[in-house]
Amino acid sequence: MIHIYTGDGKGKTTAAAGLAVRALGAGLRVFFAQFIKDGSSSEIVFLKEKAPGKFIYASHGRGKFILGKPSDEDIRLARKTLDSLEEALRSSQYGLVVADEIFGAWKAGLFPLGPLLGLMRIPCGETELVLTGRDAPPEAVALADLVTEMKCVKHYYSKGRPPQRGIEM
Repeated sequence: MIHIYTGDGKGKTTAAAGLAVRALGAGLRVFFAQFIKDGSSSEIVFLKEKAPGKFIYASHGRGKFILGKPSDEDIRLARKTLDSLEEALRSSQYGLVVADEIFGAWKAGLFPLGPLLGLMRIPCGETELVLTGRDAPPEAVALADLVTEMKCVKHYYSKGRPPQRGIEM
């Protein structure tokens, strides 16, 4: 099954991380790949530490927003992350595969829509595939089995509160 967590609200990565915890608790192996991010957020650090060999993490991002035209290096790193996701899906070793911020990476111009949809078309068998990020394209939504849209109604960022460790990161 293919899950999408999208929208402008808080909680897309949190939902994917929560599902990873649930999968690990059920004895499944988890492959969690992040685009753009660098793996330094609290939930990733915790899962890598507490579930070695069961929680496999991949990120080739530089941990910063891409403003304007992406660099050749950013594009190369995104391709590497896509390749690792494809390998994980084809391996049948994981009960859950997460592609965190894949839609943001696509929207930033790190890769065209074709490779993203190609990833979604890989026969997954018993593996659940989760894709996150704002602005999921309609073509991806059409391929998904479950789509949840997080909607921002109100957020304290608008009052200038910076991200808090343990809450947003």
